Amino acid sequence: MKALIMSDSHGWDKEVAEVVHRHQQEVDVIFHCGDSELSIANPLFKQVLSVSGNCDFGEDFPAEIIKKINGVTFYISHGHLLNVKMNAMNLLYKGEEHGADIVCFGHTHVPVAFQEKNIVFINPGSMRLPRQHTAGTYVLLKVEDDQVDVTYYSLVGEEQKQLTKTFLKNH
Repeated sequence: MKALIMSDSHGWDKEVAEVVHRHQQEVDVIFHCGDSELSIANPLFKQVLSVSGNCDFGEDFPAEIIKKINGVTFYISHGHLLNVKMNAMNLLYKGEEHGADIVCFGHTHVPVAFQEKNIVFINPGSMRLPRQHTAGTYVLLKVEDDQVDVTYYSLVGEEQKQLTKTFLKNH
């Protein structure tokens, strides 16, 4: 199972479209973790599942998405309503509540991946306004057998090896 995960593109439709076009044939699902600042009517959202962020005014994106794909359960939230800038505790609770294997979030603009209580948490960072990293980033996620690979890329498609991580499920 492969997923493309983006967040915090803040109005950049051309860049989002380029990333989607680059990877759409190799992934099973595409998620945007909010703050796209694009209209839900944008043709991109026919292929991209997106949640609402704190800068997505007047659009009807859901606050959260729970989706099972090829046996992998995702919980997607922007994170602003869960106080992710303080800590990940509320995300952990939501992930546990929904039986998530993978929890994806944005809001902080900081690219990070970690595992807690057998749930892998992924913030793909911000495409447009990165923090604690010089390049805008997104993630390609690969879940295969008991392994979860979280690979970060810059907007031009260069792997960001210092951010990339591998986790083992059920550990």
